[in-house]
Amino acid sequence: MSLASIDPASGRLVARWPADGPAGIEAALRRSAAAFAEWSRASFEARAGVLRRAAALLRAEADEHARRMAEEMGKPLPQGRAEVEKCAWACEHYAAIAAAELADQPVETEGFASHVACLPLGPVLAIMPWNFPFWQVLRCAAPNLMAGNTLLLKHASNVQGCARAIESLLRRAGLPEGAFVHVAVEGAAVAALIARPEIAAVTLTGSTQAGRAVGRAAGEALKKSVLELGGSDPYVVLADADVERAAESCVASRLINTGQSCIAAKRFIVVEAVRAGFTEAVVERMRAATQGPPLQQPDVALGPQARADLRDELHAQVEGSVARGARLLLGGRRPPGEGAFYPPTVLGDVRPGVPAFDEETFGPVAAIVPARDEEQALALANAGGFGLGAALFTADTARGARLAAERLEAGSVFVNDFVRSDPRLPFGGIKASGYGRELGTFGLREFVNVKTVCVKR
Repeated sequence: MSLASIDPASGRLVARWPADGPAGIEAALRRSAAAFAEWSRASFEARAGVLRRAAALLRAEADEHARRMAEEMGKPLPQGRAEVEKCAWACEHYAAIAAAELADQPVETEGFASHVACLPLGPVLAIMPWNFPFWQVLRCAAPNLMAGNTLLLKHASNVQGCARAIESLLRRAGLPEGAFVHVAVEGAAVAALIARPEIAAVTLTGSTQAGRAVGRAAGEALKKSVLELGGSDPYVVLADADVERAAESCVASRLINTGQSCIAAKRFIVVEAVRAGFTEAVVERMRAATQGPPLQQPDVALGPQARADLRDELHAQVEGSVARGARLLLGGRRPPGEGAFYPPTVLGDVRPGVPAFDEETFGPVAAIVPARDEEQALALANAGGFGLGAALFTADTARGARLAAERLEAGSVFVNDFVRSDPRLPFGGIKASGYGRELGTFGLREFVNVKTVCVKR
């Protein structure tokens, strides 16, 4: 069996990679467990040195890695370089903070000298998606490596070149052999990996369906899991919002990574007083977005969808939405010719019961949802099963902050800007968008043994 990387802009085979059989998987598990014995005892200073060297290599090789992302999943080259820079930032951030954040914490107790220690758990199985093939891996790897864990990476089948590049980069940065190991397997192998005694914990970024399967397997094995799943992020535009600014942020978020982002703006919920002006501004900006093959047109804003089947699934959601009452305001037609391209598309009059409202749309499709007033807008934002990110636009920033904190049900809420991840802040969702947190100090401590130590005086 083999795994294929295919350029989604042309359908050209980039590479075919041999899958790991039982012997290869066994060897990877042994290497990861053996490396943990060494890496878990390394000083924070030594771990930080590896991550700082990794950051330097990432920056030096940014063009190469951006090209690989363009070939394997269609990412525009400037966005690929920006992704690599963000990975370098995360490596440097955790190299700087981990020693202090994971230091022993003394606690006053009667009759004992007591403290709380944060100790590594062991090899962590990381199941990662294709849409941010470097960032998703390194935002998980950086904190876990600094905590003293080792990682076994199961990357998406279509970005095997990216997986191998990350493994090579970390080895060249000085990470001990086996401390980061990539296994080339299909998703069907995941449950068996989770059950293996060498694996201490599991983290997944992926679909809600995949999250349910991984959560079940981790629960059966009594292993800690973190699930960062899909989202249908609502962006609420209130009557006092700066409509042009709101439209600019909404469209920028919707088109990031050709719309293939779990925290992209997906439902634009707009109160009636400003709906007409906002809709016009969104359509204008979506129409202006340039699209083409990233390797032939390096400055395009949009590439193809990562795979042809994903493009076809997106088109079916658009057609199903129109059939259920949504209005097609822009795009919505599958282009002829090679490549998995899909045009910037705007749907109006989207309501609950329509696929573009109820489901996650993973592509450049904006759904404009009408709301009578603020109360209905907030209710619509919280409707549905997801809870990853949300945004709110208003001239009253104090009120916006209060509504963001108290009324919008999501793991991250931004006021007057689009949602993004940041190594300094926790990131994750609620409801069908998963549980647990990556990034920030919360992400650093997800996979540690929080151990109480008491010594009788």
